[in-house]
Amino acid sequence: MDKYYSYTDFLKAVGQYQHANESEKLLNDIYLDLFLNRIQRMQRIEELKHLIDTALDERNRNAFHLYAEELSELQESMK
Repeated sequence: MDKYYSYTDFLKAVGQYQHANESEKLLNDIYLDLFLNRIQRMQRIEELKHLIDTALDERNRNAFHLYAEELSELQESMK
């Protein structure tokens, strides 16, 4: 799901392109991908909070623990 972009990889890719426009396009693609991944994570966090509330209302311990664990992992990855 997540792509990993390092500064070194970016510099290598920029070195392969002859024109500044192509390097700017690559950088824009990287930023867009990072932005969309963050939005996806934030939406999933909101969905998990709703699922946790529902699990609590229904006194469903298994669902609560499952959703709470996933929420914790997502929040940790956003730091």
